[in-house]
Amino acid sequence: MHKTSAWPLALIYAALIVFASLFPFDGWRSQGVDPLVFLFARIPPPYWTWFDVNINIAGYAPLGFLLALALLRTGWPRLAVPMAFVAGTLLSLCMEFTQIYLPRRVPSNMDLALNAVGTLAGASLAALLEKMGAISRWSRFRERWFVPQARGGLVLLAMWPVALLFPASVPLGLGQMWERLEMALTEWLSDTPFLEWLPVTDDVMEPLSPGGELVAVMLGLLIPCLLGYCIIRAGARRVIFTLVVTAVGVLVTALTFLLSYGPSHAWEWQSVPTRIGLLLGMVSALLLVAVPRRVCAALLLLALMLHLNLLNQAPTSAYFAETLQAWEQGRFIRFYGVAQWLGWVWPYAALVYVVLRVSRRNDDA
Repeated sequence: MHKTSAWPLALIYAALIVFASLFPFDGWRSQGVDPLVFLFARIPPPYWTWFDVNINIAGYAPLGFLLALALLRTGWPRLAVPMAFVAGTLLSLCMEFTQIYLPRRVPSNMDLALNAVGTLAGASLAALLEKMGAISRWSRFRERWFVPQARGGLVLLAMWPVALLFPASVPLGLGQMWERLEMALTEWLSDTPFLEWLPVTDDVMEPLSPGGELVAVMLGLLIPCLLGYCIIRAGARRVIFTLVVTAVGVLVTALTFLLSYGPSHAWEWQSVPTRIGLLLGMVSALLLVAVPRRVCAALLLLALMLHLNLLNQAPTSAYFAETLQAWEQGRFIRFYGVAQWLGWVWPYAALVYVVLRVSRRNDDA
């Protein structure tokens, strides 16, 4: 049996599936029909697209993969695939059953079948990789590259590219949520005496200057690099890791703009401040490759606080707000729910992680 990052990743992914399946969580009511009526409807339903087919399979494949991988790593080799398949199928059944009470959701037996297929495909892939020895090679790679207590950091690093898939007002600018949170709280408390208790900002927030955008992008790239340094052994490994993080950040941001604005706009986010910020972030990370892990954790804590303060002191642009509305109301509604919350929560989860890591006395340099 081994401690594996697959368990927390599987649990996080299952929670995100629940969120994406039930978003936006309003309008709950009984619609006067049998909750299980969708099970006996004809397949395929009257209205379906290949996008729906692909997203239902692709959405559950990672869950099946992570569940089977976790079971394989914790001593259940023979039952890993069937247990993962049953767990994913039951989760999908629960989500489809619950959607009957949401007017904006349509439960479907075709979705259930496709989710089950996706879960089985992901679990089978994990089993195949185990038989090919890929899982063992990953274990040896992890031992060479990472410190023993690296599970939390690996989970956060695995979530970072997914969090970037939600459009951000500033490239790599995760955690910019206080403006929308303030608006939501104001709306919820509008007819209550508690509205006066809300610490509403009196001053009008000024947009980020080019220099502020540059610093935000630089910190947005430096933060995952420092997070990796907290768990990666010093040396050339950190240099390779920094180059990989930079490439992933650039490519995922381009993919986000491609999904949001179309292929012709995939690289329009690369303004002059953004390019300089990316370069400075990469150079700063490379200059810190020899710094001890505890010092990297302290620097990461400082970078996170500066980054979040800088982003949340600036408003989102009107053009960006239109993009968010398109994501919220368009066909990306499920994907939007998952990526949006990851984009909001990721830096705060990293903040908690690094505080706990700094507080450990037995964490070696």
